[in-house]
Amino acid sequence: GIATRLSDIATASFVLVLLSPVILGVAAAIKLTSPGPIIFRQRRYGLDGKEIIVYKFRSMSVTEDGQSTYTQVTRNDSRVTPVGAFIRATSLDELPQLLNVLEGSMSIVGPRPHAIAVNEQYRRLIPGYMVRHKVKPGITGWAQVNGFRGGDDIGAMRQRIEFDLEYLQHWSLTLDLMIILRTALVVWNDRHAY
Repeated sequence: GIATRLSDIATASFVLVLLSPVILGVAAAIKLTSPGPIIFRQRRYGLDGKEIIVYKFRSMSVTEDGQSTYTQVTRNDSRVTPVGAFIRATSLDELPQLLNVLEGSMSIVGPRPHAIAVNEQYRRLIPGYMVRHKVKPGITGWAQVNGFRGGDDIGAMRQRIEFDLEYLQHWSLTLDLMIILRTALVVWNDRHAY
């Protein structure tokens, strides 16, 4: 609703201004250390299953658009650049999604959007999978603060979807605020990303 949209715009603008030195630093580091674009665009599904373009800082030497193939990143993946490894581990690669929030294709909090190829694979395997598209996808979500950040196997994905559906049932601005605060703590303490 309107309350969510206003809170999204306020939060995204505040974080962009607050972190502008970090954002400029990351952009410069990517540009200076490897050839290719600074921002990486990936096709994902958004509200009502409509395709959206999600922005991220480029962390790899290759840029898969996620349309037909999507190769999950593994530990010591040779495609990840040295700067990329750092920004993935610190979640700084997600910062450009604040622009997605400002343009209205994403929310700060909501189910994480998956690459289209991933969606096509799991919508057939997990009942209720597409229900997560009843709201805008988020930069962070209930599944992420409960420990389901990555992992592409069916078990991890099933649990992530369960949390997404639980979030939809119990949504409130208070819950969103709690998720934002927990995300800040998770990112601060997280050592699982690669």
